Amino acid sequence: MPEPVTRRPDAAPIHSHPATLKRLEKSSGSLAAQAIARMDETLPWYRAMPPENRSWIGLVAQAGIAAFTEWFRHPDAPQAISTDVFGTAPRELTRAITLRQTVEMVRTTIEVMESAIDEVAAPGDENVLREALLVYAREIAFATAQVYAQAAEARGAWDARLESLVVNAVLSGEADEGAVSRAAALGWNSPEHVCVVLGTAPDGDSELTVEAIRRAARHAKLQVLTGVLGTRLVVIAGGSDNPLAVAKSLIGPYAAGPVVAGPVVPDLLAATRSAQAAAAGMKACSAWQDAPRPVLADDLLPERAMAGDPGAREQLVEEIYRPLEEAGSALLETLSVYLEQASSLEGAARMLFVHPNTVRYRLRRVTDVTGWSPSDVRSAFTLRIALILGRLADCDLQP
Repeated sequence: MPEPVTRRPDAAPIHSHPATLKRLEKSSGSLAAQAIARMDETLPWYRAMPPENRSWIGLVAQAGIAAFTEWFRHPDAPQAISTDVFGTAPRELTRAITLRQTVEMVRTTIEVMESAIDEVAAPGDENVLREALLVYAREIAFATAQVYAQAAEARGAWDARLESLVVNAVLSGEADEGAVSRAAALGWNSPEHVCVVLGTAPDGDSELTVEAIRRAARHAKLQVLTGVLGTRLVVIAGGSDNPLAVAKSLIGPYAAGPVVAGPVVPDLLAATRSAQAAAAGMKACSAWQDAPRPVLADDLLPERAMAGDPGAREQLVEEIYRPLEEAGSALLETLSVYLEQASSLEGAARMLFVHPNTVRYRLRRVTDVTGWSPSDVRSAFTLRIALILGRLADCDLQP
């Protein structure tokens, strides 16, 4: 349980009143019973709770009244209110009832005690007991706030460590069902579309950076798991099938430098593939000095391939070279000649002994098949690298 909350030094001194104290001691049991009955009557959430939790709440109410009695006995001595009252309940109770419910519970108990002042106080001590209860209620309010604040801090620290484990597992390629379970405990509800965004973490407090990512994610209506690993700010984002839009909505907290969005994958288990692509893109991004910010990992395929990324090499061969090969040798030959002739339609037509319109038609077919346009300088570069890697792959397949 949390550290004790001592009686505030500015509280008004309260002198002992033996007659009232004796009557208060005798009435404590009935006051606790009345408080529990009032909760059962006026608080729907209390009636709906399991018997075990109701019994713990009853003990807290009894402890609160007993602590007030002891506090009234020694008004000038420091009193550990949070320990006296909340120490009777297990720590799990702060998870079972909310702060609002706890405030309602305390208010109900105080109201019951206040309504009984005229009966409990000795003749002439009514105002004294009322003032004492008012001061004690204030101290209980501070104690309640501290209990929940410390519980929230503890949960926050634990959640941050848990989230870091999930993010690290995805980035290192070790994501498994255990990582999925930990993510679920953090509120991740398995969105259909997931991507990983990588960039450089800013200097300063990493907790502030993480909170900034969360605010941006809430605004964009995305689920995120995030963390600062070394110099990298890693975000696993779910809820959108547009990775570039995701990266743009989250880019604010990143430091200067490249920000790379991996491809969309179906779930958290597959997020390792997106993370690996984004990490390879971060490594290769310096080779494309005019790269946009943010940039898709798939837009960096040629640089990634030349930097030694096997996934990029395979993707270029399987998604560009093989479809062109299956579409017929004319497309491969036309593309190759067109690129060799510095993207000249007339030059390619002369080399192929065909009309320029034939070359133009075949190049449109290349775009339809691959999604990359030979007439675009950047796309032409990607297509050239794909042709080179495809030919090398064919050589490796030959006996």
